[in-house]
Amino acid sequence: MRTVDPTPDGSNDAQDDVRVSLPREALKSALPYIAALLFIIVGGYWLADPAPPKTIVIAVSKHNSDYLAFARLYGALLQQDGISLKIQEASGPVEIMEQLRQPGGKVDMAFLEGGTASSESTVGIVSLGSLYYQPLWVFSRKGHMVVHLSSLKGKRIGVGEGGSGTSILARTILNAAGVTAGNSTLLPMGDDAAEAALQHGIVDTIFISGLPTSPTVQDLAANPDFVMADLDEAEAYSRQFTYLHHLVLPEGALNLERNIPAHPVNLLVPTVTLVARESMHPALVYLVLKVISRVHGTAGMLQKAHEFPSDKDSDFELSPQARKFYESGLPFFDRYLPFWAATFLNRVLIVLVPLIALAIPVTRMAPSVYAWLVKSRIYKLYGELRYLETQLHSRQHPLDPETCRRELDAIEYRVNHMRLPVAFSSHLYELRTHIALVRSQIR
Repeated sequence: MRTVDPTPDGSNDAQDDVRVSLPREALKSALPYIAALLFIIVGGYWLADPAPPKTIVIAVSKHNSDYLAFARLYGALLQQDGISLKIQEASGPVEIMEQLRQPGGKVDMAFLEGGTASSESTVGIVSLGSLYYQPLWVFSRKGHMVVHLSSLKGKRIGVGEGGSGTSILARTILNAAGVTAGNSTLLPMGDDAAEAALQHGIVDTIFISGLPTSPTVQDLAANPDFVMADLDEAEAYSRQFTYLHHLVLPEGALNLERNIPAHPVNLLVPTVTLVARESMHPALVYLVLKVISRVHGTAGMLQKAHEFPSDKDSDFELSPQARKFYESGLPFFDRYLPFWAATFLNRVLIVLVPLIALAIPVTRMAPSVYAWLVKSRIYKLYGELRYLETQLHSRQHPLDPETCRRELDAIEYRVNHMRLPVAFSSHLYELRTHIALVRSQIR
């Protein structure tokens, strides 16, 4: 029987010195999983949302100073997180919506009054929520108290700057009351021009939009020559136009010292909505939602604390991020971490979640696959040994003893020089025993 030459110390190197190293089979078995993990990492990074831009562009109507004031406040808060807010003025809702719908447009978000977009396409535009109540004020000259809008037939009426949200709303509710350009004089004019026209008797009634604290509203309400409309039919309008609310301005709400107004006043009040381009980066959407919650979450003359921002009164579908925000608040990381850290972790999770999902079955399958690959080498030698044994006992063409010994020596040599982990050493000893068993059958 051929044996492997012993080492100088008398031990058999192949049998007694089991080399513990990572065999090539381990690498071979790991390669498919490594490739899959790399594919998921690269694919996840490619599919994950890119880093958010550093600038947001907001469009504001040049006819509304409140929008400009809020936009500047947003800009100051966003700057704390490294995001710049660029303000772009527009002529009114129609132009703003056109800019938002435009593919590749520069405008990311804008303020719009409820009801001003009802006749326009809202495709590609989503709502981030209603921000606050903005009443539609109606003032007339003293002695012409308006309680029903239908009484304005035949009058000269200032209906707001052409194309503005005020003009759109005023014409809508006047038309519902039967007051049209055919039976009345509807004059487009801005707030300052309307106040002057009313003062000089050029118009009988004017419509303006604004917060109760706006200087124009305060001046008009304090002027003894003017009277604020107290609309008895405000509730009926709010039922017909769902974007309008019937709110009651309490006595003395505008000026406690002078008791303005001198009695409760029924108002028609739309809400102002912050809308955005549908493609706006989700991370920026959450950041903006966080900012508007700080700005508009307090109580006011017409609203309760935390009443705004909200998901009511929108002509637009809520963005997915806004819907989640109003249902459960900000995502976990956005609540407790700075913007840049929360954004980084949210993007990393997009890659890690599928990796973890893949790692679970991989960790269960890999040991079995690895063991099969290692044992397959031993099984191959067993196949050769069985073939030799069959040929040795063949009746028709038996293998001659010398050839059989050479073949067995070759198999034994490969067994003695096979590198396997210690856990598989028993298979080698079993194979050597079986080789010896076949060798003993040679005559």
